[in-house]
Amino acid sequence: MNKLVPRKLYLNQLAMWREKEMIKVITGVRRCGKSTLFDLYIEELKADGVNDEQIIFVNLEDVDYSELLDYKNLHEYVKGRILKDKWTYVFIDEIQNCKDYEKAVSSLYLNKNLDIYITGSNAYMLSGELATKLTARYIEIDMLPLSFAEYSEAVKTSDKRERFSQYMNMGAFPYATHFVDNSLAHSQYLEGIYNTVLIKDVMTREGLNDVTLVKSIVSFLADNIGSPVSAKKIADTLTSSGRPTGSATVDTYLTALTDAYLFYKVSRYDIKGKMHLKSENKYYICDTGLRNMILGTQGKDIGHQIENIVYLELLRRGYTIHIGKSGRGTEVDFVAVRNKRTEYYQVSATVLDEGTLKRELMPLMQIKDNYPKFLITLDDFPSDHEGIQQVNLIDWLSNSQFV
Repeated sequence: MNKLVPRKLYLNQLAMWREKEMIKVITGVRRCGKSTLFDLYIEELKADGVNDEQIIFVNLEDVDYSELLDYKNLHEYVKGRILKDKWTYVFIDEIQNCKDYEKAVSSLYLNKNLDIYITGSNAYMLSGELATKLTARYIEIDMLPLSFAEYSEAVKTSDKRERFSQYMNMGAFPYATHFVDNSLAHSQYLEGIYNTVLIKDVMTREGLNDVTLVKSIVSFLADNIGSPVSAKKIADTLTSSGRPTGSATVDTYLTALTDAYLFYKVSRYDIKGKMHLKSENKYYICDTGLRNMILGTQGKDIGHQIENIVYLELLRRGYTIHIGKSGRGTEVDFVAVRNKRTEYYQVSATVLDEGTLKRELMPLMQIKDNYPKFLITLDDFPSDHEGIQQVNLIDWLSNSQFV
């Protein structure tokens, strides 16, 4: 088992933006590997001839840097270490811990030959003053836990199906790969991530105070992955179960949960009418292992779990994703757009039953354009259904031809 899994996808993106006049903002749920990405990238810089004196690294979770939680101190600390005749690379981890950090960053941005990289665990950081002051001057790289290809480098299980089962049930937080043979330690590790995200990135960051309510909403979302939901539906469900709450309150918590990258919201899109729909959205969790820990289940509800995995993989591969309405009462799981090219995806655990196959193909067949259409399953029989490619999920996750 490798200690550091090479995160090539993200390293390549950082390398592409190296020494460009853009602030590189790496976002994502806690423990998805943002700090390690900095370590890996710094190794690459040093291998390319960058000296230690050219690198400034600040971790705002570390008590050693507690004085830098004041934006003026942070600014002075970095500014005092900038080299005049060489590029200086500054890495600031978990920058949202510094109050008014955007004032320090926007000022540092004015310095020549300063290459700035920051991480954050809450999307709120990009909706405030930083976005206002630095419009079109930063790029966001949304980081996720390990892909199945990355996971396969970390966990050397010989059987690919067994490895995928672990990936689906135990999840893909990088450090969690150390506990694949210890279910108690693994569960405790995920519970620690979950509680930290709820307290630091949801409750404290957003100024919320009802932990019981937020956990109820999280459980509802986790249990309804891939199903249409709304704030009203959640509020009605909680109220009927003896936990009275209103739609506006639920909506506030939903925003906080997506801001913390714990869940991703996906809107619906009318394929024929080519317009976005304002009806119920769907939510997907950042990691299926986290979902299983929250619900106390493993190996169940495989259909929704693999749908979640496909969504995250499309996100990794740079697609903009919507739920597609293809006809009266029928939906395509994902309409994925990248580089002005559209692809359609339907996901099912198995379509060996003829009726299931027909049901899964129908929404795709109702789409009359010529964009690629895929049916992704766990079945081992790839085939072509009148231009619709049926592919095995594990192969799709592993094979670079699908990237």
